[in-house]
Amino acid sequence: MASLSAVALVCTLKKSPAESSSDRIARQLLDELAGHEVTGEVIRLVDHDIRPGVTTDEGDGDQWPDIRARISAADILLFCTPTWLGHMSSVAQRALERLDAELSETDDAGRPAMFGKVAVAAVVGNEDGAHKIVADVFQGLNDIGFTVPAQGATYWNGEAMSGVDYLDLERTPDAVASTNATAARNAAHLARLLRTTQYPAK
Repeated sequence: MASLSAVALVCTLKKSPAESSSDRIARQLLDELAGHEVTGEVIRLVDHDIRPGVTTDEGDGDQWPDIRARISAADILLFCTPTWLGHMSSVAQRALERLDAELSETDDAGRPAMFGKVAVAAVVGNEDGAHKIVADVFQGLNDIGFTVPAQGATYWNGEAMSGVDYLDLERTPDAVASTNATAARNAAHLARLLRTTQYPAK
């Protein structure tokens, strides 16, 4: 079985070393992927100076180019965000805006640069909004060129207005654990297929 790699963009608003629910579910997904010969790393975006913009490098100390290179080197992207006011975090929105630059980038065969890469979404929050966030994330990532596997999203919503976070749970709910496993399994399967048979060039 060919080894693959994954990078998890964690879009929490909390800087390291603060605990983060988005970070926790990202690491759970990476643990699941490890069982399918996929190595991975976590990038907590708020720890980096990511300038606003829609180019690959906004200059003046912008740290997105390094993150972009790590995404480009990976087979699977995990896009993990909390829910704030029913929407993805501002950090997640900025990541999508920076990835927009990939619409103008191509590989050696003339394909969009992110063709052949798989995207998985994970959303956590103690309020509604997960389904809409997944829809927005997948629409954006698919436009950019990522491929979404069957049941390629996982989420946890806490009881409305309870104030309980994913971090606070003593154990991962069975439904979330099962969904994490399915998303990871399908993502690894699809990434291997695309590694073997890339999309056709123009």
